[in-house]
Amino acid sequence: MLLAAGGGRRLGGRPKALLEHRGRPLVEHALRALRNGGCDPVHVVLGAAAETVRARADLSGCTVTVNAQWPEGMGSSLRAGLGALAGTGADAALVLLVDQPGIGAQAVARVRSAYRSRLSLAAASYDGERGHPVLFGAERWADVAAGAVGDQGARTYLRAHRDAITLVECSDVAEAYDIDTAEDLTHLE
Repeated sequence: MLLAAGGGRRLGGRPKALLEHRGRPLVEHALRALRNGGCDPVHVVLGAAAETVRARADLSGCTVTVNAQWPEGMGSSLRAGLGALAGTGADAALVLLVDQPGIGAQAVARVRSAYRSRLSLAAASYDGERGHPVLFGAERWADVAAGAVGDQGARTYLRAHRDAITLVECSDVAEAYDIDTAEDLTHLE
């Protein structure tokens, strides 16, 4: 599942999903990372400028959920995405953020391979520090959603369950930087 609803408040209101990287919107790069990393089906949560994102980006083959509450923060997008997955029969959700173009298919595949059961909880690790993507077994979704508020997403849940997390080292195949400020735009090509 790709969380791509942010409005880019610290970027002057430029929605992150539409930032260009290698000639295409960031949302397309992240969707490709999920697909090439073995995720199927692929769900994407849009919010800010959702219709413009749909018009400018190739979202074919994805299930799109529009989070009308996106200004509340990432937590609302995580809740919307997990809610859209409920009842689909999916065993787990692998969550990737649109503003981390340094994370590609290899990191996605590694974290995906940590799935063991519907209680699985795994996260990429960068030099021992937990990062994205994160995998939540379906049995965890209700509790993750219940604690997903503001811009914290699942951070509180992950802290409370740190002993259950399988950390998957990815620093040799990915870079976990975020595109949050104007200075971060130097990472885009």
